[in-house]
Amino acid sequence: MKGYAIIIERADDGGFGAWSPDLPGCVALADSPEETLAEMREAMRFHIELLREMGEPVPAPSTVEVTLVTL
Repeated sequence: MKGYAIIIERADDGGFGAWSPDLPGCVALADSPEETLAEMREAMRFHIELLREMGEPVPAPSTVEVTLVTL
């Protein structure tokens, strides 16, 4: 099963922001990583629904693997 990669980053104000490389313009903000992920899932659903309603193509997920490297 393929899925869309989601990047969650800490914002300057201490909150968190999320975005997906395959869905430009689709973002979410929240106070914790867990809330941000939940908000991003909902934003992605709405984003894809809007693309379909507008007759635009829905980008296919392109991520093959996600790896977090800690140093």
